[in-house]
Amino acid sequence: MANIRVDATAFSEFGMQELDAAGFDAGLASAGDELAVVFFWGLDCFNCEIAKKAMLAQPDAIRALGLKWFHSNVYEHRELGRRFLLHGVPT
Repeated sequence: MANIRVDATAFSEFGMQELDAAGFDAGLASAGDELAVVFFWGLDCFNCEIAKKAMLAQPDAIRALGLKWFHSNVYEHRELGRRFLLHGVPT
């Protein structure tokens, strides 16, 4: 999987902090009183790419929501997929 390139533009544009299974709860706790959103994604996920492109098409509107963003590759961190019952595309 290391050779597959992931378009991480949306992750950097919205300051999404990457979470893995070990740091997931602490990462969310770091949001404090901010509303936290986790963008769960996977390699070669068509709907994930559509979502990122839609967000990038309206960055000001996304930022105006005032969200604290996180992201996690649930294909890499399968325990998070199991924890949140994520199966298939879309979830």
